[in-house]
Amino acid sequence: MLLRNPAFPAATAQWLQPGFWGEQARPVAVGGRGGAWFVHSDAGEFVLRQYLRGGLVARLSRASYLFTGYRRSRAIAEFRLLQQLRELGLPVPEPVAALVCRRGLWRYRAAILLRRIAGASPLPEAPGMDDALLWQRTGQMLRAFHDAGLDHVDLNCDNILVADGALWLIDFDRCRLRPASREDKPWKRRNLARLRRSVSKRCQGVAWPVLWAGLLEGYRR
Repeated sequence: MLLRNPAFPAATAQWLQPGFWGEQARPVAVGGRGGAWFVHSDAGEFVLRQYLRGGLVARLSRASYLFTGYRRSRAIAEFRLLQQLRELGLPVPEPVAALVCRRGLWRYRAAILLRRIAGASPLPEAPGMDDALLWQRTGQMLRAFHDAGLDHVDLNCDNILVADGALWLIDFDRCRLRPASREDKPWKRRNLARLRRSVSKRCQGVAWPVLWAGLLEGYRR
């Protein structure tokens, strides 16, 4: 099953295969489990990501998942979620296409293609990443997502991008929209706790506890 953004009528299933792009595709070096490429083409600048397992289960099957219906597949679910978030005016990448390939009766593989955010860097590598104002703005952005009901199960600092001063959130695999609410919720606290752990590991070269306090200040506003 191929799900395609109407803004990209030329997209085919081949677009979701890194080999199709040849030298126009180069692996993404930062974050994730591998299986992601930057694509430079006449059609645009894209990020291609294949869904891969991590942990012990990857020893059994690195790229295959249990099939319980196309709508529940990881790629289709993430594509739909990105559409919803964009309709809410939140800063997320534009989905281009999602592909689900059956493997027998019970297994599938999947990939998603996104429009690349020009000039973007992960927060730990962004110019001026030690700017307190940047971290306050990051907190404000995260609060907007939480108020909209986004439960980001893999919220880490490499999934926060900075591009020309603008902030973006990426990687929504297994994430979900809960009922919108400004109230404090356990899932919101779990998101922030996961982010704090990643900041403590990835931002060792700066006074990250001070910057984290600024993020929380922005979040609470």
